[in-house]
Amino acid sequence: MRIACLHQGYELYGSDRSFVETVRFIREIFPSADLTVVLPRSGPIVPLLEGIATRIDYEPLWILRRKGLARLATLDLLRLPLALLRAGRRFAGHDLVYVNTTVVADHLIAARAFPGRALLHVHEIPQGPVLTVLRGLVRWSGAQIVFNSQATRAAFALQEGRPARVIYNGLAGPPAPLRQSYDGTRPLRVLMLGRISRIKGQEVLLDALDLLPEDTRGRLDLRIVGSAFEAPEREAALARRIADSPAAGRVRLLPFDPEPDHHYRWADIVAVPSRLPESLGRVAIEAMAYGRPPLVSEIGGLREVVEHGRTGWCVPPDRPDRLAETLASIVAHPSAWAGFPEAGRRRYEALFSEDAARGAWHALLAERFAGVPGPMQP
Repeated sequence: MRIACLHQGYELYGSDRSFVETVRFIREIFPSADLTVVLPRSGPIVPLLEGIATRIDYEPLWILRRKGLARLATLDLLRLPLALLRAGRRFAGHDLVYVNTTVVADHLIAARAFPGRALLHVHEIPQGPVLTVLRGLVRWSGAQIVFNSQATRAAFALQEGRPARVIYNGLAGPPAPLRQSYDGTRPLRVLMLGRISRIKGQEVLLDALDLLPEDTRGRLDLRIVGSAFEAPEREAALARRIADSPAAGRVRLLPFDPEPDHHYRWADIVAVPSRLPESLGRVAIEAMAYGRPPLVSEIGGLREVVEHGRTGWCVPPDRPDRLAETLASIVAHPSAWAGFPEAGRRRYEALFSEDAARGAWHALLAERFAGVPGPMQP
C-alpha cells in the first residue's frame, strides 16, 4: 500500500494538529504502508510527523490563499502546469492520496483524472467568492470527502449521492479533567488560545472587558496566547490595543506555544469569540477535555461542540456587549456552572476523543479497502 498525505501548512495550529492526528490514524490502520507526507516547507509540525511518516517531502504545492490571490491569478499561474504534472505523478504512484483541506488546488484539479484515489478532508467554511471557487474545485475533483463537522458539510452543499461523511476531529486530552477551583474568592482566569487575526476575535474579547464595570473587570485575569505568523504588524497592533485598554493591567499577551497544556491548567474558562464560522472549534474541544468550560461564539461548528448552559456558554458573534454580560454572570455565579466541567468531559469522550475518531476512520477505510484489520490501539 502506498499512501501520500498532503497538508498546506507547516505550523502547529488547529488544522496542523488535526493533520498530524489523522495521519497517525492512517498509520495505525496501515502499519506497513509506504506513507509519504508532503508539506510546502519545514516548520514546527515536522517533529510530530517524523515518527509516523516513511518520509517527508517538501515541494511548492499550488495553494489558494486569501493573502497573495493577485499573485496566484497572474505570475503563479505559470507554475500551475508543473504543479499539476507533479500532482498527476503522485496520484499515478499511490493507492490513496489524502488531501487535508480544500485549498491544495493542484491536487484537487488533478484528482479528476484518477477516480477513486483522492480522499479530501474539509476543515474550512469559506465565505463569498472564495466559497464559490472552493466548492467548484471540490465538485470537480470527484474525491471522496470527509467533513469535520455538519457545519462544513452544510457550507459546501454537495449534490446528493456524492460520497461524503462527517468525522469529528479526534483530540488527545489529559487522562482526566482537572479539578475546578474557582469559587469567586479570586479573579476568574480566562484563556484565549489561537492565531492572532481579526477572524479569531481577540479585539472582541478586549471590547467586552472594556464594557464591564470596573469592579467586575478587576475580578478577571485574561491570558491571550498566540502569534500572527508572517504578520508581525498584527501582533504589534494587538499589543497597542491592550496597552490602551482600561483592562490593560488584567491582560497578558503571550506568544504562540506549541505545548499549551500549562495554559489550560492555569485557566478557569476558555474563550473562543470567533467573528466568522469555525469549521469545528479545536480549542473549545480541548477546553472540555481539560474540564475548562468554553465560552464561544454561536456560529459554525462551535454550535456542535458546546451545549449552551450545560457544557459551556454560546453568545452571538461579534457582540462584545453580550460577551460582557455572560462574563459578568460567570464571575458572579460560579455555583451556576459547577457541573459544566464534568458534562463537558463526558461530551468530549463521546464525540471528540481520539478513540471516537479512530473508530470512524477505520470504518471509512475498511469500506474502501478490502482486508483492513481491526482498529489498532495506540
